Amino acid sequence: MTETPYTIRQMCEEFEVTARALRFYEAKELLFPERQGTKRLYSKRDRARLKLILRGKRFGFSLEEIRQLLDLYTMGDQGATQLTMTRTLALKHLDEMKSQRDELNQAIAELEQEIEWGTKKLERLGERETAA
Repeated sequence: MTETPYTIRQMCEEFEVTARALRFYEAKELLFPERQGTKRLYSKRDRARLKLILRGKRFGFSLEEIRQLLDLYTMGDQGATQLTMTRTLALKHLDEMKSQRDELNQAIAELEQEIEWGTKKLERLGERETAA
């Protein structure tokens, strides 16, 4: 029994991506749809790969890192190499994300202090105008 391929429209709708994005991933050798004339037909494998691409992007992985991880699937070691490399990269990106979060939290705290200072300053200036 053969699988029913997915059209570009079905892939776009399901994953909320543009046709341009799918063609870009194809050009980057991340997806390999079957070509029938000008039509692109995506397999279950392409669908699974797109899901992993989008997840990897959300986690901060570069497209090159994602491509390398996807290529490791065919190593023949039941995914051990792929899983090891994914874990290593995930830990690296997690550390980077936590560092960015800490920097953002610090910037938020500083901005809140500046806003509070400015608010108090404006209140004092307003008191002076009403007293005059």
